[in-house]
Amino acid sequence: MKFMKLGSKPDSFQSEGDNIRYVATELSTDIIVNVADVKFYLHKFPLLSKSARLQKLVAIANEGSKDEIHIEDIPGGPAAFEICAKYCYGMAVTLNAYNVVAARCAAEYLEMYERVDKGNLIYKIDVFLNSSIFRGWKDSVIVLQTTKSLPQWSEELKLVSHCLDAIASKASIETSKVEWSYTYNRKKLPSENGQDPHWNGVRKQQNVPKDWWVEDLCDLDIDLYKRVISTIKTEGKVSGDVIGEALKAYALRWLPGLSKGTVQGGDQMKNRILVETVVWLLPTEKGSVSCSFLLRLLRAAMSLECGEMVRKDLTRRIGRQLDGASVADLLIRAAPGETMMYDVDIVQDLVKEFVTQEQSPQTNHSVEDEFHEIKNPGSVVLDASRETVAKLVDCYLAEVSRDPNLPLSKFFSLAELVSGFSRHFHDGLYRAIDMYLKQHPGITKSEKKRICRLMDCRKLSVEACSHAVQNERLPLRVVVQVLFFEQVRATTPSGTVGTPDLSSGSARALLPGGSHGSSRSATTNTEDEWDGVPTSGELRALKGELAALRLGSGEGTSGSNRGMNEVMRSDAEKAAAAAAAAKVKGLLMSKRIFSKLWSGKDRDGEITGSDTSGSSASSNAEETRSTPSRSRRLSSS
Repeated sequence: MKFMKLGSKPDSFQSEGDNIRYVATELSTDIIVNVADVKFYLHKFPLLSKSARLQKLVAIANEGSKDEIHIEDIPGGPAAFEICAKYCYGMAVTLNAYNVVAARCAAEYLEMYERVDKGNLIYKIDVFLNSSIFRGWKDSVIVLQTTKSLPQWSEELKLVSHCLDAIASKASIETSKVEWSYTYNRKKLPSENGQDPHWNGVRKQQNVPKDWWVEDLCDLDIDLYKRVISTIKTEGKVSGDVIGEALKAYALRWLPGLSKGTVQGGDQMKNRILVETVVWLLPTEKGSVSCSFLLRLLRAAMSLECGEMVRKDLTRRIGRQLDGASVADLLIRAAPGETMMYDVDIVQDLVKEFVTQEQSPQTNHSVEDEFHEIKNPGSVVLDASRETVAKLVDCYLAEVSRDPNLPLSKFFSLAELVSGFSRHFHDGLYRAIDMYLKQHPGITKSEKKRICRLMDCRKLSVEACSHAVQNERLPLRVVVQVLFFEQVRATTPSGTVGTPDLSSGSARALLPGGSHGSSRSATTNTEDEWDGVPTSGELRALKGELAALRLGSGEGTSGSNRGMNEVMRSDAEKAAAAAAAAKVKGLLMSKRIFSKLWSGKDRDGEITGSDTSGSSASSNAEETRSTPSRSRRLSSS
C-alpha cells in the first residue's frame, strides 16, 4: 500500500477524555474549534495561514468577541479535521488509501488552496493521488470503497470517476503487463488451463489469469460495483466470459445460499437489488455465463420477487443455451402453497423459449438452401443442441413424474414441445412415461393411450424393449408394438440403417392411431381390447411366440442361398418382415388361431423365399377371416 508523510514535527496532539483534543505546547491556545461533539483547543496563527474558511470563521468570531467557532458539517468529521490541523502545525501526518479521501474532502471544505499558501494540502493530496494511489491496483479499489462514506463530495471532486477509470484501465490491460499484486483464490478459466477447444498446445500458458481482478472487486458495494463493471464493459477490451465470471463471483459472495440454488438470510430488499443489478450487467454474448448460473439467478429472482422484466430476461437467456442445463438445475421447487412439488410451468416456459429461438432463424428455404444447410456444420450443431434438449426434457419428466400431484396435461404439454426434435433413442421418454404410470395408477385407459403416443417404439433400445415387454403398466397395444419391432429388428441385417418399413398393411395395423408414421387399422377390435393392460400370462405367451418366430426366421435365413443378388435379398427381407407382422398380429386372435400359428411355425422357412406381395395378400386374407374373433383376449380359456 502506498502512503505519503507530511510534516516533520512530532505529533503533540493529546486527548482529555473522549471529547477534548489539545496541542501540548508552552503557548496557550487562543481558539476553540467545535467539530461535531469534539472540542479542539488550538492556535489561530497556524490555522489561518493555511485555511481560507477558518479565516472567515475566526473573523466573524472576533467581531462578537468570541474565541470559539463551530464546524458541524465538515466531511470526515473530527478525524479528518485533525489531519488538516496537524498539517497546519507542520506535524507528521501519514496519508494512505484509507484516509486520503476524507482528508481531501476536508481540505476542500476548509479551502486549503494554493492561493492561500503555495504547496497547500489540496495540491499535495492531488499529487499523491495521481502519482501513487491511482497507479496502484488495490489502492484504487480501497479508495473507491471509501468514497461511499462521502458520496456527494467524492463525486464533486471527481474522486469516484478517477477511481473508475484507473480500475477499468488496469482490468482491461494485457495480462502480460500485470505487475502488481492481486487476490486470486479460484480456478483459472478453461482456456487458461489448456482446456479450451481452440487451444492447440502451442501457445504458452499465461501466468496471470484473464480474470485476475475479479476477487478484489467483490469487496465493493453493489452501486460502485455496477459502475465499475459498466466502465470495464465500455472499455471493450475484456471478453464476455471474464465479465460473466466476475458477476458470478460477486453474486456467490453476497447472496448466501445461491450456490445451492436458494437465497437465505440477509436483507431481502438488498438481495433483490443485487440480483436485478447482476442480471442487468450480464453480457449479451451467448455462453458468457453458464446455464447453471443463470438458472440459479432465476431461482433467486423468483424467491426474492424480482420484477417481471428480470425474469423475462433470464428466461430468454436460459432458453438460448438450454442445452447446457442439467436436470438438477431445472428441478425448481414450487412456491409455498402449491400442490405440486416442482414448478413445471417455468421449465415449460424455458423450453418454449428454446423452441422459439431455434425456429426464429428459419424461413422458407429452397432446395438449394437446404443443400447448403446440409453442408453447413452449424446445422449439425443445431441438431445436436435439439437432441440434447429433448433428452434433458425426457430426464426431467422422469424426475417430476415421481410427484403424485403432477397432472397429465402438464406432462403431455412439456413432452409435446420437444416431440419434433429427433433423437436416436426414446429410452428416456419411455422411462418418464413408465415412471408416470407407476406413480399415477389411477389414470384412465384413454389417458394411458394418450401418453404412450408420445413414444416411438421403433426408437427403443434392446434394453428398453426387454423392459417394456415385461411391463404390465403399458397398454397391450404398446407391448405388441414393441414385440413387433423387436421381431423386425431381429430379421433385419445388422448393417441396415434406419427404422423398419411400415408400408405393409399388416404392420400398420399393429400401430395405435395417431402414433409416429402410423394410421388406425380398420378392424373390429374394441379399444378396450387394444388399450387394456396385459396380464403376466399374455406377456409370457407373446414372448414365447416371438421366440418361435425368431427361431423359424433364423433357420430360414441360414438355409438360403448366400450368393443371391442384392435385389432378391431385399425382397426376402421385406417378405420376412411382412410375415412376422402377420404372425404377431395373429397373437391377438383367438386360441384356435393362435394354436394354428404355433403349430405352423415349421413353415417359417418359406418366408425368406416368398414374394412380398404374396405374403401381404395372405396376411390380408387371414385378417379378413379372423376379424370376428379378434375381440377375445389371449388369456381366455
